[in-house]
Amino acid sequence: MGERVVLVTGSTSGIGEATALAFARGGDHVVFNSVHSVEAGHERASSTPGSLYVQGDISRSEDCERIIAKTLEHFGRLDVLVNNAATTKKIDHHDLESANLDVWREIFEVNVFGTWNLSVKAMDALRATKGVIINVSSVAGSHSGGSSIPYSASKAALNQMTALLAKAMGPEVRVNAVAPGLISTPWTQSWQRTHDFVSATAPLRRSGTPEDVAEVIVALATASYVTGQVLTVDGGLML
Repeated sequence: MGERVVLVTGSTSGIGEATALAFARGGDHVVFNSVHSVEAGHERASSTPGSLYVQGDISRSEDCERIIAKTLEHFGRLDVLVNNAATTKKIDHHDLESANLDVWREIFEVNVFGTWNLSVKAMDALRATKGVIINVSSVAGSHSGGSSIPYSASKAALNQMTALLAKAMGPEVRVNAVAPGLISTPWTQSWQRTHDFVSATAPLRRSGTPEDVAEVIVALATASYVTGQVLTVDGGLML
């Protein structure tokens, strides 16, 4: 740990923020990123020594290029890319009409196409440092749940992308993913019935926290003989 350059997308709240701060506590330089929370992003970076904030929307190719360029301009290298930025819509799985093609496109543009594009733009820099990509997926990518069918399908695609990129990019770049279960974030704070179910059902008897997921992401960044894996972080809920 320490002195690596770590880019975490979508890192002004939730899992992304917890992950960025966990790397920073270990002595790494962190690049914070968000689409809209620009003021919050600058505040996070200014209060975290050796850090940088870069605004950008990973669904835009020009923004992907700029995020990587700004990182390299400021730090001269990139060691870890955490693809955390994602979007979703809460749509009942029986409501097929609401899960229209516009929704599918919007979700895939960020969760799949944006993640792919940013990873490709970062690959030369990551090859140079024998770096690491860690994708933030979801248990919805491998189980029949999730906030909507398009969202779950996007995370299934991300899981396969993780495996294929790991196979293609080894031994220079390792690629892994984490698949969180229910995590207590601003997005899920109104899902009390779901939190109650998890607390009653999961072996660890609680919903997860962003810090729980961040701990695993940091560990994967240093696990030098692990690649192509999707590691579930759900307190045992899916057992």
